[in-house]
Amino acid sequence: MSKGEQMQEQKMPVVAVVLAAGFGTRFDENNPKQLVSVGGKPIVCWSIEAFENNDRISDIIVVVNERVEETVNELIDEAGYAKVRAIVPGGAERVDSTLAALDLLKQAGIPSGAKILIHDGVRPFVEERSIDGCIDSLDQFNAATVAYASTDTILLTEDLGDRKVVKSVPERPNTFRAQTPQAFRFGAIVKAYELAAADPDFHPTDDTRVVVDYLPDEPVAIVDGSETNLKITTPSDMPIAEGIARSLDPEHAKEEAKARMHAVFAEAFSQMHSR
Repeated sequence: MSKGEQMQEQKMPVVAVVLAAGFGTRFDENNPKQLVSVGGKPIVCWSIEAFENNDRISDIIVVVNERVEETVNELIDEAGYAKVRAIVPGGAERVDSTLAALDLLKQAGIPSGAKILIHDGVRPFVEERSIDGCIDSLDQFNAATVAYASTDTILLTEDLGDRKVVKSVPERPNTFRAQTPQAFRFGAIVKAYELAAADPDFHPTDDTRVVVDYLPDEPVAIVDGSETNLKITTPSDMPIAEGIARSLDPEHAKEEAKARMHAVFAEAFSQMHSR
């Protein structure tokens, strides 16, 4: 890459799209999970802050359900998130929300080489290293996704009458659990969605799938995720989320470190006096 190209690349926008438009039926229809407090902070705020606090992110677009748009606006104003450029109404499905953000970026004239990171707003604890990994991967690839290596054997199944049966068992080292953000050069993700729009059977569950299905010659790089990059889906996820939030609190971490130290000293003292 020439010096001029490097300078142009440095000026290229790096946009985070936070998808927070879902009203999950597995949670509580009257209490949208994006607004539920974890560690004293609404889930959607954790997700926005992950990108707000990353120096390499230039802009943030938040896609919300119209029912919570006013509340999310107020939260963003109160927190003073300076990188949030727009709050966009989402659609009935995840794909509709992604398309709403892409359409806005098209209207804004964003260049095709811009880096776009699309993140589930209910994954509040994405690590900075995963965000950086996505941004870096787009220097070599046009698509990348955060994923976490599976520790379980994965079974691929098929229907046999009214029962599911095992069709194949992929090698475990090749199996990963998809997470977000999922990252793309703007031109690549727009092209993939344009091709997908012509397919009547188009029902993807995430944006990586759109590239894999409709741009099959475009490799998608894997970026290391983490066990704590939890997607809050049901109320049973909340105790785990609260535990992660506590572990990220500096004061709580200090208290835990003190407690561990005291336990070590107590054990050593006990062993010394039992001899």
